[in-house]
Amino acid sequence: MSLAGAPASHPLDVLTAEEIEAAVAVVRASGRLSETARFSYIALQEPPKAEVLAHRPGRPVRRRVRVQIVLGPGLDMVEAVVVLGQGRDADELESWTPVPGMRPALLFEESFGAIVAVMENPDWQAALARRGITDFGTAQIDPWPAGSFGLGHEDGRRIARCLTYIRATATDNGYARPVEGLIAFVDLGRAEVLEVVDYGLVPVPEASGTYGAEDVGPLRSDLAPLEISQPEGPSFTLEGNLLRWQKWSLRVSMDTREGVVLHTVGYEDSGRVRSILYRASISEMVVPYGDPGPMHGWKNAFDVGEWGLGRFANSLSLGCDCLGEITYMDGLLADEHGNPYPLVNAVCIHEEDYGILWKHTDLNTGNVEVRRSRRLVVSFIATVGNYDYGFYWYLYQDGTIQLEVKLTGILSTQAVKPGERPDHAPLLTRDLAAPVHQHLFCARLDLDVDGADNEVHEVEAERLPSGPANPWGNGFRPRSTRLNTESEAARITDTALSRRWRVVNPGVRNAAGEPVAYQLVPGPVPTLLADPASSVGRRAAFATRNLWVTPYAATEMRAAGEYPNQHAGGDGLARWTQADRSLIGTDVVLWHTFGVTHFPRPEDWPVMPVEYTGFHLVPVGFFDRNPALDVPPPPGHCAAEADPAG
Repeated sequence: MSLAGAPASHPLDVLTAEEIEAAVAVVRASGRLSETARFSYIALQEPPKAEVLAHRPGRPVRRRVRVQIVLGPGLDMVEAVVVLGQGRDADELESWTPVPGMRPALLFEESFGAIVAVMENPDWQAALARRGITDFGTAQIDPWPAGSFGLGHEDGRRIARCLTYIRATATDNGYARPVEGLIAFVDLGRAEVLEVVDYGLVPVPEASGTYGAEDVGPLRSDLAPLEISQPEGPSFTLEGNLLRWQKWSLRVSMDTREGVVLHTVGYEDSGRVRSILYRASISEMVVPYGDPGPMHGWKNAFDVGEWGLGRFANSLSLGCDCLGEITYMDGLLADEHGNPYPLVNAVCIHEEDYGILWKHTDLNTGNVEVRRSRRLVVSFIATVGNYDYGFYWYLYQDGTIQLEVKLTGILSTQAVKPGERPDHAPLLTRDLAAPVHQHLFCARLDLDVDGADNEVHEVEAERLPSGPANPWGNGFRPRSTRLNTESEAARITDTALSRRWRVVNPGVRNAAGEPVAYQLVPGPVPTLLADPASSVGRRAAFATRNLWVTPYAATEMRAAGEYPNQHAGGDGLARWTQADRSLIGTDVVLWHTFGVTHFPRPEDWPVMPVEYTGFHLVPVGFFDRNPALDVPPPPGHCAAEADPAG
């Protein structure tokens, strides 16, 4: 008999605590786990897409749970799938698949063990003593993913490189006082310090980097209260993880790695819900640093695959992280022993006024028509080490979808000798600098524009040569090129030509006789600056292009592969697209790399103001006319107040 409790009502319902416990119980009952085994990932094994789309209310739902297990201190990993029984059916272990040589995301328990091991290590203590630091309890140890550089320490081990900072007090900002030149290599599985490397003495900066309200001096006193009120409550409803707002409907869930995931995003048009997005999430991200020296040149964190955005999601606070009439969703994750635990207020859902939606003043009649824009916000914030990332999905009344990422937090710092001006690390203070770096995100966007059989076209401006057909030399037009194969679809943005990518359903036509479409509108975004043949270039090949397109495959979920930690590279998109599969007459998935190249500045210290990046998905002929014409005018709106005479 199943131990999973009440059956799910929809295939994409989030896992319950009972379902997690039932899956873990099945794995443990197999007798294949030792006391040292740890669960690195537990999540819903999403059903096949066709099964989800064919589901109707009241039908039974078959639930599977995907489990990744670290069997011991080495590289023994297993992927298991547990089928949860229905009613009197027993839960059962469906598959048990070893994944030799792979490494999971860094485990919290092991990372804490690495910190303890470093602080107890005599070589590390001696290195601090050489710098005049004898109170080792003031140290802050940050374990970093070690990367893949062919070092002996990497062979057969799961390792971290640990950096050291000094905190004058328990609440101090340790990043103000980096211990430059000191790195400890730690075997995570065995909590063993393998080597302490000391590249030489650089004075530890003395200035504080605290930034709390009590630390920064007199606060501004001229801010009048700003209140947002919805006395009748919000305009959306949330039933389980099914969110409905205006004409939008979608499902929202929290994944251990990806953070918030959107499913089955649709828009009601003429009485039916039209599909737009089947699944959208942040598949991977990489933060490569541009200082080529031995102290910082190895830094390139994959914050999805090596850590997990969901694991680092904040518990959000009303009036601080979110303002207005807020509805929160809790997350439900599992720890490394397989125990479910709630993450309270993990997702914030609310509405925002967003200025003018549309307006026109008729200068002949003086008639004024204006509508205000309102958008729905689905957001979460993850703190991964020193950086904080806010992910904000916006739905607009005109059918637009936007993802905005807000970057803030604290820079990764390095100490510099007096009078030194590093080439690769702008100064923040006289003795503190921050290496240049990038934040490159890859969104996996499984668009189903009025169905799954879509094509992708690249659309950009084409300048026309001067001549008889263009006598004034002003002519230009849109040029559309269908991307037929995966190799053709590995593309880079060109803002000078307003390049964007259109997902077209050739089998559905609008009132103008054109195929319906949605287009990805990128921002002015970079690609990876590291050499493609470098270690990070091989591991983060997804970041060498702003667009990739693949045929839908349920197993292709992570842009850098399922296990990027210490991977030599060449996995994920780099491997899948070598097949150069056809993109015609199939279900396509877009992978969009976007982000920022960060040249740090003093104004980013001691804590960064928010920096923004992201993209839009915009309807192009998906609707027959402006779909927001039916938005009612604002209260007190007068359509004839304008004076045509001025």
